[in-house]
Amino acid sequence: MPDPYAPARSAIASAEDVSRRAHANTLLSPKFYSTDYAAMDRLDVGAVRAEWDTMMKEYEGDNNIDHFQRTPEFAAEALRLPDALRQEFLDFLISSITSEFSGCVLYNEIRKNVENPDIKQLMTYMTRDESRHAGFINQSLKDFGLGVDLGGLKRTKAYTYFKPKYIFYATYLSEKIGYARYITIFRQLEQHPDKRFHPIFKWFERWCNDEFRHGESFALIMRANPKLLTGLNVWWIRFFQLAVYATMYVRDHTRPQLHQAMGLDPETYDYTVFRITSEISKQVFPITPDIDHPAFRRGLERLFEISTAMSAAKARGGLLGGLRRAGLAVAGVATFARLYLLPVQRHDLPAQIRMAPAW
Repeated sequence: MPDPYAPARSAIASAEDVSRRAHANTLLSPKFYSTDYAAMDRLDVGAVRAEWDTMMKEYEGDNNIDHFQRTPEFAAEALRLPDALRQEFLDFLISSITSEFSGCVLYNEIRKNVENPDIKQLMTYMTRDESRHAGFINQSLKDFGLGVDLGGLKRTKAYTYFKPKYIFYATYLSEKIGYARYITIFRQLEQHPDKRFHPIFKWFERWCNDEFRHGESFALIMRANPKLLTGLNVWWIRFFQLAVYATMYVRDHTRPQLHQAMGLDPETYDYTVFRITSEISKQVFPITPDIDHPAFRRGLERLFEISTAMSAAKARGGLLGGLRRAGLAVAGVATFARLYLLPVQRHDLPAQIRMAPAW
């Protein structure tokens, strides 16, 4: 059974290392999903038809059709990174490509397996976008003499079954937090261009607008089907909000060299992203985590401590290492449970659903 908390720390030096990292199945690694396509087929967006049709026209306009064009500096900059930064940047690229390609695979499978014209059209556009993103990142990996076999990854990576509503909650949050992450990095490096150690960051502003629009799509689906946002489903929303924030916090704190190179403090960066994501998600979710609650901050710090200790226990191996990991896994679950039961912020949903990427 894979270690669910420990970040992968082994060096990335070959195509096999890249493949192993992309195939990793841990709580911190991006997943591939399957779902109930018949339930997807039954979705009705009639309640938000005007906003839906406007959004479809935006997708059709394809304002990023000419955006993902590489320049010669990509290959040149890849050769200049010091080893520690190079390793963390490669880990960032592999995690990003797996996440983008996960969306591409999921959206394409839904597209192929539904007849609902609204959902099929949406999934066609989102597949197009995510395919571009994944391919663009893969080209940057190839500058390092590495790369991901995306076809092989699709065939061999483990898939997790999620009900459609879980797909909506998790993917909405993934797309919106992806926007918040990319735009925060872009704004930092826009102000401090001397910290831009690789040209891919110049592409983040228009790139993250794709992520924002994808999130808008799921917001419209959920608002058109309000039962997804009431009753016991609010507890599922609460779970996915916490899971996405906790995963980001732990993963980012395992990449100190990457953030230092960009002039970012991981703690400040993460809470900036959390604030943006929470503010955006008020368009669709009736609750948001109280990220300023002292116990929330202590809980995320504790999860990172557990992750670090889990890595050490894994490296130690043997019976004592295994017992230590089992104890830490229990501690991780208990910490997550305490975070889950913390007070949340509640608010009414706005009449106007769509938002603009204004950060």
